[in-house]
Amino acid sequence: MTQQLTPQRTHFPRRAVVTGAAGFIGSHLAHALVQAGTVVIGVDRRDPSTDQTAAANLTPLRSLPGYIHVTADLVGCAIDPLLIDADAVFHLAAIPGVRPSWGPQFGDYVASNILATKRLLDAVGRMRVPRLVVASSSSVYGATDGGHSVETDHPRPASPYAVTKLAEEQLCLAHAAQPHCPTTVVALRYFTVYGPRQRTDMFTHRVLLAALTGQPLRLYGDGHQRRDFTYIDDAVAATIAAATAPAAHGVINVGGGSNASLLEVISIANSLVGRDIEVQQENPRHGDVPTTRAHPGRAHEVLGWHARVDLTSGIRAHMQALAAEPSVYSRAA
Repeated sequence: MTQQLTPQRTHFPRRAVVTGAAGFIGSHLAHALVQAGTVVIGVDRRDPSTDQTAAANLTPLRSLPGYIHVTADLVGCAIDPLLIDADAVFHLAAIPGVRPSWGPQFGDYVASNILATKRLLDAVGRMRVPRLVVASSSSVYGATDGGHSVETDHPRPASPYAVTKLAEEQLCLAHAAQPHCPTTVVALRYFTVYGPRQRTDMFTHRVLLAALTGQPLRLYGDGHQRRDFTYIDDAVAATIAAATAPAAHGVINVGGGSNASLLEVISIANSLVGRDIEVQQENPRHGDVPTTRAHPGRAHEVLGWHARVDLTSGIRAHMQALAAEPSVYSRAA
């Protein structure tokens, strides 16, 4: 079972829209909001009747009366009706992943991460939604000197995916800066969020799958790359706070709780299962940076948010949830 945390803020929107609701962070966010009494309109282009991952992610929401799911693509659907009477919009819908963004799919990244966002922004303005929270990424910082990334640092995205995320957040902030704009915008730069329902291509999921099944782990690079690992419950708490904190606006880092190397994550997984994972080392992937490290000061000051789940506890909770999935032992690493 995933660890249940008391949200760090007691205020919740009365009615909210969550785009990308069938995704990893989106499904956890929608669930937390509904449990707190928020009516949630969840939007995702993946149809849970045909997409197994979307169906699995939405399963905890199916029995909750405060959740309404809409299968729709923001690139072309009518958006205004989705926003009626909404206090906040959480815009998490996007095409993720660094590696595929280098290939022929880049047009899909532009359409989903930039053009769809522009359509949503226009609708948010027309419907006069008070607050928009948009999911950005630590990848917009690019390669650093290993120190803490501060929101005022000059971004140097190192992949096409990161370029689209930077364009997305800046597009949202440009809209908010217009005279008489009715919407305040918060762009959250998430740092390596992990936990139950994480995408299967992500490092933490692959490590834990290898630990549970004994299958080898593909490690891209030497494993000394460092990341700020942020447990899903902490990421959700920060996201909700971003919608309700009165003074929140602009870019805010979501990270700073557990900085560790990839080898340290492997070591934690080894200790939890009592054996060593077989590691197959491969060349680094284009667009991966050596280190991400969040400066959490603005999140502390503006959102009243602090990461609370340490890495070992989070990895343990993630592993327990993954081990409980019926199909886990039939998957490839």
